[in-house]
Amino acid sequence: MERIIVYPGTFDPVTYGHIDLIKRTLRIFDKVIVAVGQNPAKAPLFTSEERVDMIEKSIDPSQNVEVESFDCLLVDFARQKGACAILRGLRAVSDFEFELQRAIMNRKLDRDIETVFLMTGFRWIYISSTIVKEAAQFGGSLEGLVPPHVENRLMEKFGFPAMGSRLK
Repeated sequence: MERIIVYPGTFDPVTYGHIDLIKRTLRIFDKVIVAVGQNPAKAPLFTSEERVDMIEKSIDPSQNVEVESFDCLLVDFARQKGACAILRGLRAVSDFEFELQRAIMNRKLDRDIETVFLMTGFRWIYISSTIVKEAAQFGGSLEGLVPPHVENRLMEKFGFPAMGSRLK
């Protein structure tokens, strides 16, 4: 039986920290479904279609990873996809408190879907989509934080030249 895990988030934008978690999760699970959420509490910079596209371009197509958006209850989405678990990445102790509340609620909604917490790789521990967007807003270099195509999309959104033209 295929072990499927859902990795939900807004991914606005996807970072190397997200990509690292996807790759490491594939060592444990057979398939990762990256679920781009529609969080009404957040005002994303990119549309869900743009976020899906950026994630798809950031992962190796030979990996057993699917990317799609969803706008329903996470456990319902996971159940529809045949997933046995939900992945949550942790950077700091403060993340754990927030994620634990979500995990308990998801457990109450569906006892058959586990939550798996995976620590972010030390190299990426300080990265968040919010910090990346703040740097991009002022034209800061995002090298080593996001894939080049994501950096270019961010720079375009904030009215700066694409990465390649800034390096010359």
